[in-house]
Amino acid sequence: MQETWTFDFSPTSNTKEELEELLAEKEQELGIFLSYYYKKEGAVTEKVKLKSDPEFESITTGSMVLDFELVHFNACLAIHEQAREEMKIKFEIDGHSQKLILTGPYWPERGMDEI
Repeated sequence: MQETWTFDFSPTSNTKEELEELLAEKEQELGIFLSYYYKKEGAVTEKVKLKSDPEFESITTGSMVLDFELVHFNACLAIHEQAREEMKIKFEIDGHSQKLILTGPYWPERGMDEI
């Protein structure tokens, strides 16, 4: 499994600062994006923050590390656990469509076990 998420993004002069501002504004949507990775565990992500500055590999591509709170909650089992986690995300700025495309890591899905 590898998840992607897209935001409208049309940088003007300082791409790095504008990218950081966009990510701060879209904290809730980033939480949804990261939660897809933990849905089988029954967890969600909250309070997503940029842990370090985006590292540009080229003018339009790079990577960054997102820091977030991973929350496991189940009222029936009286479970409410929180832990800080982080994940490296790749990004691509598409100037033609004025989009920012975020791509999470590839997590292979486990197949069925043999009996």
